[in-house]
Amino acid sequence: MADDEHEGHHIEVHLDRLLSERGMTVTELAHRVGVTNVNLSVLKNGRAKAVRFTTLTRICEVLRCQPGDLLSYRPEPTSDGTPQAAPGDRT
Repeated sequence: MADDEHEGHHIEVHLDRLLSERGMTVTELAHRVGVTNVNLSVLKNGRAKAVRFTTLTRICEVLRCQPGDLLSYRPEPTSDGTPQAAPGDRT
């Protein structure tokens, strides 16, 4: 992913997978969560700059998941192509 695509963050959103596993559309989830399709699509496509905890809570309630099922951290690879250690990881 190019730097301009993730705008300085390394958070991946797994909403597509969760929706597919539950046989649910973005439109249905947006309606049940109480957000617009556009806002949910921005999150789904990894372009969101922030997520309200209330929205995250509702998404987790509706999809019956944990925040870690929805989001993950992917460190940027080092110059030799190996992943960087996450903060707190022991080497």
